[in-house]
Amino acid sequence: MGYLMYTAVAVLALVASGWCKEEPVERAGLKFSSRKYSSVINVPNGEQFGNWTWPEMCPDKFYAVGFSVRVESNQYGLDDTALNGVRLICARDEDRSFLYSIESHVGFYGEWSQPQYCPRGVLESFQLRVEPHQGLFGDDTAVNNIRFRCSSHPVLEGPGTGWGEYGLWSPVCPSGGICGLESKVEEYQQGLDDSSLNDVRFYCCDRPQHVSD
Repeated sequence: MGYLMYTAVAVLALVASGWCKEEPVERAGLKFSSRKYSSVINVPNGEQFGNWTWPEMCPDKFYAVGFSVRVESNQYGLDDTALNGVRLICARDEDRSFLYSIESHVGFYGEWSQPQYCPRGVLESFQLRVEPHQGLFGDDTAVNNIRFRCSSHPVLEGPGTGWGEYGLWSPVCPSGGICGLESKVEEYQQGLDDSSLNDVRFYCCDRPQHVSD
């Protein structure tokens, strides 16, 4: 009985924190890439390797309400890549009965984390933890982790790795929320030093004025 009570309490805690979600999620991919956006937010501490890839957008009237990350854990002396990708979870206003995911291009290493969600509202700004370039013979990991601020004010942090430091917060989406992303990724280096995800930028879309958080 004690074990069952503990399990029930643990499940309720997960639901309350936004970690336990059973809603269906459909991969959006490039289906909505023509969606119009109002602005792009970025940060100044992204790293130099790789190229900007392609944007992916939430469907019209959907906004990012949560995220997960693809992260390679510490390789203990082997080549580390840390964060390999960011995935956004999109919902229509406060209706989370059906969700879409978008992720742009991602690296090849690591596993996707359990999604985290804003308790209310949408993602509206972000911050990157980045390890600067380690020099000719160093092991570059570039982006190590990410934080998002929700329009309802909580800050969500990914379960990334600890190299480098967090830089400045991005601007806040001026009149809506995050609705798309584009990643800068260094492709597989054929046995040389891989850094994978080097930078990411997010697209903002306006929201109807009657929506409040």
